[in-house]
Amino acid sequence: MDSTPLARNGPRRSDVGPVELFFDLVYVFAIIQLSHLLIEHLSWAGAAQTVVVFAAVWWGWNYTAWAMNWLDPARVPVQLLTGVLMLAALGMSVAIPNAFGDGAWLFVGCYLFMGVLRPMFMMVAFRGQQLAANYRMLLWWTLLAGVFWVAGAAVEPRWRLGVWLVAVLVDYAAPLAQFRLPGLGAAPMELWDTDPEHLAERNRLVFIIALGESILLMGGSIVEHERLSGSVVLSLAVGFASLFALWWNYFAIAGPDTRGGDGSTAALRSAYAYAHALMVLGAILVAVSIELRLTHEHLTPAIVLVTTAGPLVYLAGNVLFLRSRFGRLARSRFVAAALLVVIAILALTVLEEMPVIVLSIAVLAVTATLAGLTHRAEREVSG
Repeated sequence: MDSTPLARNGPRRSDVGPVELFFDLVYVFAIIQLSHLLIEHLSWAGAAQTVVVFAAVWWGWNYTAWAMNWLDPARVPVQLLTGVLMLAALGMSVAIPNAFGDGAWLFVGCYLFMGVLRPMFMMVAFRGQQLAANYRMLLWWTLLAGVFWVAGAAVEPRWRLGVWLVAVLVDYAAPLAQFRLPGLGAAPMELWDTDPEHLAERNRLVFIIALGESILLMGGSIVEHERLSGSVVLSLAVGFASLFALWWNYFAIAGPDTRGGDGSTAALRSAYAYAHALMVLGAILVAVSIELRLTHEHLTPAIVLVTTAGPLVYLAGNVLFLRSRFGRLARSRFVAAALLVVIAILALTVLEEMPVIVLSIAVLAVTATLAGLTHRAEREVSG
């Protein structure tokens, strides 16, 4: 790849460029839109819609991050590409609240525009090289998934969720299937020469964005209160502590001080494309749950489920990440998950009697203890 003018080179190859950070700003807005989508449609159907929309938003970010793994962010053509992708991502974000209504075509159009432009740019930039052939196969899979994305936008809204779910499954199955299509070829993971540290840093940054969105939701909820009562201040403190525990736990296992691990592309694919999707989604659910607990005086089944689902989804991402990169079973995550399930069952059983703050503190006790134990364990391993 060194012969390609747009490729990353030199000792600072792993550095994240300013244009990449600029691109991520759109996802601050996208995550807020996703949170509001779930808050305003707090039902099983609303949760399913949020997951499908998130899957598309995440895949748009993920494939852009991987493309920038090979492109030099200091080059003008790369910066222009990033700007165009950023505009398309903004269009997707604007359409999120109405993705299952009148905004379907804008959402799908922007998503597919990104999905087609990226591989075409890479095929031209790395023509004659293996990476161009890889992106040719990725483009075929994007077009295959695009059939279902377009079909979903065209059908009646009541059928859209099912059709788009198939589109998501096709998109996410592509790397697992090695981008293989009969008669056209394949692009096995070993043919993708990746930079583990650059991918790690990109994913750390987007996870921080997800946590930052929680701060925005909390701050907005507090501002809307007419006065800061003791209960509101306590809820704010517990909510912030929950975010800190999530941050603490994450950087104990995936921070820049973490050493070793499997650096193969297959491992990186699982750890960052898939595991981080779960961790970022978990962080979004935590943000939504904090917003709900700050704005409701009494528990509802939905509040209980979202409050416990956030850490559970995040822990599922933890398990996949640790298994992919370090080959660990992560028993502590399973214990924490079991405790969260018990808390959810108890809260649903005594729904009317349990104060909101008690549920918040119970969940915080689990996540904070896990974060502390994880931090200590990782320090012992690295020390």
